[in-house]
Amino acid sequence: MKPILDLVTKLGPARIAAMAAVTLTLVGFFAFVILRVSRPDMGVLFSDLSLQDSSSVIRELDARGITYETKGEMGQTVLAPRADLAKLRMDFAGKGLPSQGGIGYEIFDKGDAFSSTSFVQNVNHLRAMEGELARSIRAIGRVQAARVHLVIPERRLFERDREAPSAAIVVKLMGDLDASQVRAIRHLAASAVEGLKPERVSIVDERGRLLADGARGAEADGAGALEERQAGIERRMRSQIEEIVAGIVGQGRARVQVTAELDLNRVESRSESFDPESRVVRSTQTRSENSLTGGAEGQVTVGNELPGANQNQPAPQQKDSSQKNEETTNYEISRVTKVETLEGGRLKRLSVAVLVDGVYAPGANGKPAYQPRSDAEIARITALVRTAVGYDKVRGDQVEVVNLRFAETPTAAEFSEPGLIQSFLSPTKEEVMRLVELTVLSLLTLVVLMAVVRPLLRRVLESDAPMALAGPAGALALAGAAGGEAPVEIAVRENSTNKFLESAKINGQIQAETVERVVDMVRASPTETVEVLRNWIHDS
Repeated sequence: MKPILDLVTKLGPARIAAMAAVTLTLVGFFAFVILRVSRPDMGVLFSDLSLQDSSSVIRELDARGITYETKGEMGQTVLAPRADLAKLRMDFAGKGLPSQGGIGYEIFDKGDAFSSTSFVQNVNHLRAMEGELARSIRAIGRVQAARVHLVIPERRLFERDREAPSAAIVVKLMGDLDASQVRAIRHLAASAVEGLKPERVSIVDERGRLLADGARGAEADGAGALEERQAGIERRMRSQIEEIVAGIVGQGRARVQVTAELDLNRVESRSESFDPESRVVRSTQTRSENSLTGGAEGQVTVGNELPGANQNQPAPQQKDSSQKNEETTNYEISRVTKVETLEGGRLKRLSVAVLVDGVYAPGANGKPAYQPRSDAEIARITALVRTAVGYDKVRGDQVEVVNLRFAETPTAAEFSEPGLIQSFLSPTKEEVMRLVELTVLSLLTLVVLMAVVRPLLRRVLESDAPMALAGPAGALALAGAAGGEAPVEIAVRENSTNKFLESAKINGQIQAETVERVVDMVRASPTETVEVLRNWIHDS
């Protein structure tokens, strides 16, 4: 223990405290670096959660002992280890998490039907319908969240006094919904609620835009459907043309615009035609009549009615007879009755404009050089476009294909395939963030070593040097090493006077060497010398 105590006494409390501070700083810093590097890579488990769903997810993660992080003022975003994201999402989906704050038909699983009034049951039924509709709407693409409000009037005694139900839907979108998707949401809600019509459903997004107006009538919906049909025709033809032209000129080297003019008039025509050459017997009627005229036979008189009045009378003689035949035939002439109804929205006229870029080839200086396309190639592209859109000259369709140079010119990199080094130079976003994190930690480590550890170690070593030179042997060794001379041999003499003189001489040399050493140190490190002097002044 004596060498240790001597070392502690030699260093002093100030240097020991400095060394302890340096040690603790290094241990703490490297512990932070190790923990930071060894921490698992975190990814987003769920985002935009309600407060209830966030608490449920965190409670489940705590029960499983999984490390997690939360972001946002209310903990809307929950982060978990990236390697476990898929498994956690499947497990939470099996438990109905997150529920997005909606309540479905499970509300009846915990209720007491005997103690609940009819009003409470009706309210729970309405809440369940709204929750189930919201869940169904969230299953549609681009719909992140949804809320449904149903207005179902009470049943009246008379049917004519009954009001029609209505619905209001608020959706939070990731992008924009197409008109067909808006119509699908309206029909979904109308099919799920008894008596609800699609035109009575209003849809609003999170930015306050009215996607569907439930106060408009059927005529306005019909006009919107015609506009949607026109846009659909133009979009479909544009995609067809871009697909066939891109296969020739390259992806992104063609611009297509299609204008479809629709006939919005509704036409109803009736026609009736007869064919006189085509006759069909409809009915035949035949009538025969025979008549016979005689004497007095058959006459009714008083004498004829008496008994025995006709015994002495002669037989009557026949006067004349007649016969009549009549036949009637009815014929039916063939008739054609035609009723034709042409609904609005027929394609009346089509105009197509196609702009194609030229050909680019590497030039002499390595830059791409522009070359226009030939007339024969433009003619073939025009023929393909006309065939794709169903060109009709009688209808007045127009198809125009023009070759012009685009404003943006492809770079030379587009003509060369990416190599292995380029693939390494295009990492994913997660890899870039991880690399940036490691770089920052490495720079912090280097800064701590150069700005904190190195000056402290230098100060400790420089403070330790004069103390090492305090002894005579050390001073002699230092003097010999500095002057390049051989060590001074001290002859041991028994004369005390000579010993005293020799000791005084040695002490003088030590003091001279010490002064020169101190002067060199001051010249080499003036800033640190000022700090030492300042500390001495404060200590005194």
